[in-house]
Amino acid sequence: MPQAFSDLQPSHIMLDSAIKTQLAAYLEKLRAPIELIASLDGGDASAQMRELLLEIAELSPLVTVREDGDEARRPSFAVARAGEAPRIRFAGIPLGHEFTSLVLALLQTGGHPPKVDDAVVGQIRDLKGAFRFETYISLSCHNCPDVVQALNLMAVLNPGVESVMIDGALYQDEVAARQVMAVPTVLLDGEPFGQGRMTLEEILAKVDTGAAAREAEVLDTRDPYDVLVVGGGPAGAAAAIYAARKGIRTGLVAERFGGQVLDTMAIENFISVRQTEGPKLAAALEQHVREYPVEIINLQRAVALKSADGMHRLELAGGATLKARSVILAPGARWREMGVPGEREYKAKGVCFCPHCDGPLFKGKRVAVIGGGNSGVEAAIDLAGIVEHVTLLEFDAHLRADSVLQTKLRSLPNVNVVLAAKTTEVTGADGKVNGLIYQDRSGGASHTLPLEGIFVQIGLLPNTDWLRGAVDLTPRGEIIVDARGETSVPGVFAAGDATTAPYKQIIIAMGDGAKASLSAFDHLIRHSVAAVSA
Repeated sequence: MPQAFSDLQPSHIMLDSAIKTQLAAYLEKLRAPIELIASLDGGDASAQMRELLLEIAELSPLVTVREDGDEARRPSFAVARAGEAPRIRFAGIPLGHEFTSLVLALLQTGGHPPKVDDAVVGQIRDLKGAFRFETYISLSCHNCPDVVQALNLMAVLNPGVESVMIDGALYQDEVAARQVMAVPTVLLDGEPFGQGRMTLEEILAKVDTGAAAREAEVLDTRDPYDVLVVGGGPAGAAAAIYAARKGIRTGLVAERFGGQVLDTMAIENFISVRQTEGPKLAAALEQHVREYPVEIINLQRAVALKSADGMHRLELAGGATLKARSVILAPGARWREMGVPGEREYKAKGVCFCPHCDGPLFKGKRVAVIGGGNSGVEAAIDLAGIVEHVTLLEFDAHLRADSVLQTKLRSLPNVNVVLAAKTTEVTGADGKVNGLIYQDRSGGASHTLPLEGIFVQIGLLPNTDWLRGAVDLTPRGEIIVDARGETSVPGVFAAGDATTAPYKQIIIAMGDGAKASLSAFDHLIRHSVAAVSA
């Protein structure tokens, strides 16, 4: 679907003229009649859902609305091809980020072919058994649509698959009963299946248990690469593009293409682009890489790097080993944890890392934000418009965020800032957070803060645990690089947030990725010349 359409995210039930015009154009692609089967009650949300469905039906003669649905969740509606049992359901009004999920469900149910590789389509159709997926989302979550759309597509292609999107804000009693405290949360046949952003390929890998072994067999047979990039974030994407443009054999291994950018919302400092969002930038990066002859090996986690005799071997968690004459490490970073008792126990049970995604689940509740940098203060500001009260705890004696953000924060009536506060424990009961304990660093006294959510915003850690002993790292785990991006091992280069390069910024990571790629190319030339001379 064109990016311009996904930019249109209506937040009100009435669709404006621009959205209606584009939606009508897309509905012309329907090849078969479809039905929207509503299960409604007398509430306001049902009235709003009815209004949305009727507006959609007015745009195409192939779309009809029925109100005889028998779903227990009300309001909800199903999307089905006329005459067939429905396999896609929306328990909630899919606006905001989920509007594109609704449009794709309409088109694909109506016979419009998906933009998915034939091999993936075949893998979905070959799945045996029955799979009922339930996905809890929030309409402000930028990762949720990827999961909803993947599961909906599986339901379209395989009659044994059902997919239900559930708006957690609308079904709060259900969310509380199932202790859903982070989105997206996916259940399969009523049991936990996954949490956080998942691609279609990741979901298939979990349900198709033989896929990993088949993939490993294929990867093991590949010839050595001239350049093998490890990481699919901004640094890895730039490195792959620069290498491919040199006409050398290039591979890119990524656990998830886009990396940390996928978890970033507003990006306003990417020069020449006034404003964008992380998922959009990640999609653009992948599209750009795919315009070149780069062999992308996605959903593969690197576990070891071994170098000997001018050849580097990258071992993957799935059992395969890739070979390369040069390697560019761009594994990126992950959210830093507090490292206190209770944090991991209550992760996704009140301890969260994405205020945009999980904030709506704490509507009307008391939460804390840990961290006084830009990320922490921005999180507190955003949450203040949703929750009852926000307490921001900063370890230092002063906030480190930009002054304009601090001014905005201190103007909010339901925000309290506690400085020189060291969080020492996360407490909970009945499987979810009920508070935290912090120590006053100036006086030494301990305080208990009752709350229901904790949003940790204290920076990043490099994803380099698997590289210990392979290349030189700092005590913090950063890959030590020189001015050319070269590591302690000849032929191995590194770029991005996992390195000693200062200032962890997207634009800097891209530049360092390009630099590392040019350095790797120079290494290959010199190595080849030396080999010929010998």
